[in-house]
Amino acid sequence: MNKIPWGNNENLDNDQFFNRSIELNHLKQMLLTTKDETPPNILLTGIRGVGKTVFLKKIKRELEDDGFLVIYINFSQAECFRRKKMSINALMQFYFKKTLSSCNNNILENASEKLKKYLKTNNFHFKEFQEVNKIPIPIFNSEIDNQELMEYVLTFPEKIYKSNKDKLKGIIILIDEFQIIKELNDYKESFLWVIRSYIQDQRNIAYVFTGSMSLNDALISEISGHNGVFGGRMISFHLSPFSKNTVKQYLNEKKPGLKFSEDGFNSFYEYTFGIPAYINNFAKILSENIEFTSESITREFNESIYYISSNLVNIWFELSYKNKIIIISLLNCPIRRIDIAKYLNVKSGSLSSNLKELENLSLIQKSEDNLYSISEPLLEKWLKSEFNEKGEYPFTII
Repeated sequence: MNKIPWGNNENLDNDQFFNRSIELNHLKQMLLTTKDETPPNILLTGIRGVGKTVFLKKIKRELEDDGFLVIYINFSQAECFRRKKMSINALMQFYFKKTLSSCNNNILENASEKLKKYLKTNNFHFKEFQEVNKIPIPIFNSEIDNQELMEYVLTFPEKIYKSNKDKLKGIIILIDEFQIIKELNDYKESFLWVIRSYIQDQRNIAYVFTGSMSLNDALISEISGHNGVFGGRMISFHLSPFSKNTVKQYLNEKKPGLKFSEDGFNSFYEYTFGIPAYINNFAKILSENIEFTSESITREFNESIYYISSNLVNIWFELSYKNKIIIISLLNCPIRRIDIAKYLNVKSGSLSSNLKELENLSLIQKSEDNLYSISEPLLEKWLKSEFNEKGEYPFTII
């Protein structure tokens, strides 16, 4: 029986979830200390497709069973991000709405009336309350002060806990796709400092921040580095790709009819980089009871790369024409900004916003010696495959 989920499935049941038992136990034990009023603040790192969201949602289910309120917030779902109108105000309103909607009616029973009273007596600038599943969600005015809004939103979980501490061991807040705060540009650093100022002294609230970031992403050091905003107080927790042995165990358990020669398996691992999302998509479409050699795996991979890398393909087609050309300029080798400008026949200064956008998407990276390169090897393979087959790069969806 094929028990392998598709690579874009973020909600795996216990039968589909594989391995990570050591990492799961370590992170869970850290977060359980929240009940003793010693909550951790954690930065969960890992490359795109390694399974961070699946991992967090597994943690969420287990901690909810242990008596915690677990709030999962995916910043990439915020309307302000999707419409490319990022602002602290809009992001905080999204944060607040997700916090409220994550609370069941039983937990909010004591907090809802206090919420209304607080907003009214403090002359908080809001338009109205909207009832969503009997939960009162205030709609704030756009002119509200950022500092005022952040103070209320970031201290609200404490109000929930204090009103329900007879029912809760603590509150865990999981913030996914946190890297999109890079879109705040000049406001990013101040946003991080404000977050730190409010959460560092909360005794019953733990935070886990994660997102798609390469290991040398500057945001990681800005958050958890010794000279970062959290001054080394943020705990770093890393999810690595699967080892060869783990991938063998996984495939034997989830799709036992899948057969490889030794070199065939080595090629399978080489093409999927040990990343669960790519392993799942490739293994899902391979036939069973046929022994795949290195040659046949290479053929299958080239024929199926569009589906294996579907998440990256979707990102590619959302890029502007100029951003696509920048990535194409990096396909042969890492190059400097001035060489990218020559390739595009533009001035080097005109590339600033484009390079920043591609770095924010974790599609390219800049080395210490200022060389730009593609940070997604599967995207690179797909583009080269498209060119080899069709003689041109894909700019539009056909």
